[in-house]
Amino acid sequence: MSLAPGQIGRFEAPAHWRAIDFISDLHLDAEHPRTFDAWERQLLHTTADAVWLLGDVFEAWVGDDARHSGFEQRCAQVLKAAAGRRHIAFMAGNRDFLVGEALLADCGMHRLADPTLLQAWGQTLLLTHGDALCIADTEYQRFRAMVRDPAWQQAFLARGLAERQALARQMRDASEANKRGQMPTDWADVDAGTAVQWLQAAGAAQMLHGHTHRPGHDILAPGFERHVLSDWDLDGTHPRAEVLRLTREGLVRLAPELALALA
Repeated sequence: MSLAPGQIGRFEAPAHWRAIDFISDLHLDAEHPRTFDAWERQLLHTTADAVWLLGDVFEAWVGDDARHSGFEQRCAQVLKAAAGRRHIAFMAGNRDFLVGEALLADCGMHRLADPTLLQAWGQTLLLTHGDALCIADTEYQRFRAMVRDPAWQQAFLARGLAERQALARQMRDASEANKRGQMPTDWADVDAGTAVQWLQAAGAAQMLHGHTHRPGHDILAPGFERHVLSDWDLDGTHPRAEVLRLTREGLVRLAPELALALA
């Protein structure tokens, strides 16, 4: 998937900001209360000026009309409260691509294009959820093309809310069945060559993405590097969660509780 400069969103951080927190792949749902609680604390009490959510915040988002009740309403209330305190931005992932303008407007969130070029304190980073770059997973890329089509989305959103929720559960169960017995290292990773092409088109040397559930940092090619966000799961047998924070000094990985304490 090639990328033209005109397809890239752009954002310049205000000079008075001191820190931006990046998180992704929380997969929030009612069955993971500890993860939800940690996310709520992070959004409401972080010392950063901004929190940017880079996709898969929700396990499934079936339409903005879901925001009026149940677990989705609780999430919307947290987002609205957080946006009253700091800049909250959202980039769609493969689980929450149906987040629409109604939710963003109600909560006071800012939408981020995928990808977005961020310029902050003399640093330049290209931000993406990451799924579009996993081109080796051809089956997923066909699915992605289908569900990102406006006609498909219009037809899906025309169904009743309960039906959409049932369909989302079916798709989630099928996805989990396919992953059973696999580790994140078994899943398709970002294609390094395509990622470098994106960076060249954006005029950046660093990429930041989620999606792959393989947090870390590595070199894509000489002169080009990437930083991968952690997924969050504080309800399982091996709890994990991490914030990637950008300051004038660069990027640092923090446990969520440290993000609440460090100025």
